[in-house]
Parts: sequence; C-alpha cells; structure tokens
Amino acid sequence: MLDVEVIEDPAAAAVALDPVRARLLAERVGMARQKVNYHLRTLEAHGLVEPAGERRWGGLTERLLVATAASYLVSPAALGHVEADRLSARYLVALGARMVREIADLARRAERTGKRLPVLALDTEIRFASAADRAAFADELTAAVTGLVSRYHDAGGRPHRLVVAAHPLPKEAP
Repeated sequence: MLDVEVIEDPAAAAVALDPVRARLLAERVGMARQKVNYHLRTLEAHGLVEPAGERRWGGLTERLLVATAASYLVSPAALGHVEADRLSARYLVALGARMVREIADLARRAERTGKRLPVLALDTEIRFASAADRAAFADELTAAVTGLVSRYHDAGGRPHRLVVAAHPLPKEAP
C-alpha cells in the first residue's frame, strides 16, 4: 500500500470525492452490504481499492478489498488545466501540482522496482525587511542558481527538475 496516491484521472477524482466512497476509503461504515458493494465496485474500477483475498462465510464467499493507499490527493490536473504567468500564485500552484504528479509517478515506479528515488528537498523561512530586499534576494538567488546549473549541467546526464519557490507564510490561526 502506498502512503499517498495522487489521483490524476478526473473520473477517479469524482469517484473518490463522493462522500460515501470517501468514507469507504477511510473507515468502516454502517451501511447495507449491497450498498457498500456497489460503491466498492466503483472504487475498484478506478483503481482506488484492490482485491486482498476471499473468505467463506456461511454459504457466501466474501471478497476482501483494501485501499491502494493510506491517503489520497486529488491532483489539480484532474480538475483542469490552469494558464498563468510565472509571477502569479496560480503559476506557483501549477508548478506544485506538476511536482506532485511527477514525484508521485516516480515514487510508484521506484517502489515497484525496489529502487530508491534520488530526490532533494530544501525548506526554509526568510523574513524580508522590504520589497526591495525581496527583489534583491530574488536577483541574487537567480544568479547563484544559474551559476550552479551552468557548472553542473551535463547534456548527456539524467535530467532533473529544479523548482525554487517563495510565498508568504499563512498567518497562524488565533
């Protein structure tokens, strides 16, 4: 079972976002067997649950199903494409969505093959005294990244994506 499954398909997203089906993915529910079976078959058709075996119970054979992941994330790609300029919040969200899609796909492949996925993540907080300081930082960061890319880029090497983003932190809840 994956820790997180990223749902890319719009039909699968609609299925997973249905309140009854979302509850089935998350926990046991008190519903009639036939109703549960109907929803589980729909979840199975979209790859959100998978068979885990069978067991005899009286004169019946029960199919055992398990969720394919501990949690699910609906990719913004499943909800439609967003066009935006590179200095907008929408563009940053689109970059984040692309990163989620790409890394989720690579993580699934790495898990299937038993390989480790070579990734790097940096996360920090910075406070700028002014908009001018923020702009100067952006200029220096761009120059530093451009210099590093120029030094280490090899046209014959394995391509990696580098995303650098900055956004204001949300205010703490009171």
